[in-house]
Amino acid sequence: MIVVMGATGNVGRPLVRALAEAGERVTAVSRTDPGDLPAGVVHRAADLADPETLRPVLDGADALFLLVAGHLLGTPEDLDPRAVLDVVKSAGVERIVLMSSQGAGTRPTAHSHSHLKAFEDAVRESGLDWTILRPGGFASNAFAWAEPVRAHRAAAAPFADVALPFVHPSDIAEVAAAALRESGHEGRVYELTGPAPLTPRERARTIGDVLGEPVAFAEQTREEARAQMLEFMPAPVVDGTLDILGEPTEAERRVSPDVEKVLGRPSRSFAQWAGENVHAFR
Repeated sequence: MIVVMGATGNVGRPLVRALAEAGERVTAVSRTDPGDLPAGVVHRAADLADPETLRPVLDGADALFLLVAGHLLGTPEDLDPRAVLDVVKSAGVERIVLMSSQGAGTRPTAHSHSHLKAFEDAVRESGLDWTILRPGGFASNAFAWAEPVRAHRAAAAPFADVALPFVHPSDIAEVAAAALRESGHEGRVYELTGPAPLTPRERARTIGDVLGEPVAFAEQTREEARAQMLEFMPAPVVDGTLDILGEPTEAERRVSPDVEKVLGRPSRSFAQWAGENVHAFR
């Protein structure tokens, strides 16, 4: 059995679907029941902040997809990576795939990534077969533009001409499924990106292309973007995100070959993601 944490998220949903379609027994874990899981998938509730809630969820599990990013937007100081891994090991899980972040490698001491780095360290030291996924920015971050695009055919973002290779969440899910189901991924760290860097201005133009109507783009100042992001993210996470968006390192700009290496095909483009989700912008 494979247990998927964060089963209601942008990666968890396609991962659960991919595993179920492959014939795996899957337990989908989230704080609330999504209500639309594939046939045969069992939902269980658990909270990483209380590792003991994982114990019944992991009963009979062979492999675990561990996602902690959602908790990092809340109270990461409440999370104890080694306590979580102790429960995972004692449950008899043999294989773990951790979804971390590119920033855990490029900016490991930054507040917004240090807790993910701590989980990486705990996973490496666990004695389990492990794989670490480090995705860059998600193509689905563009959902933040859905309301203004629907209402006004307009989008705004800072750093209009700084390009980054945003990754399709389904590519992350398919790499995770491969690492959970197949041998040969043990001890690997995969950097996951899209096939080409795109600027915010170019991504807005791409959404306009799939809509068949132009989307006007306005460049925000860092301060304007920060004020907007503080409405739903804590300040250290906002500042860390803006640092990457505005002054990415060479590694953060680079297109990784790892999606193609694992899946045997190129990573999906932002245009493909926009086409699949055009309904959100109509």
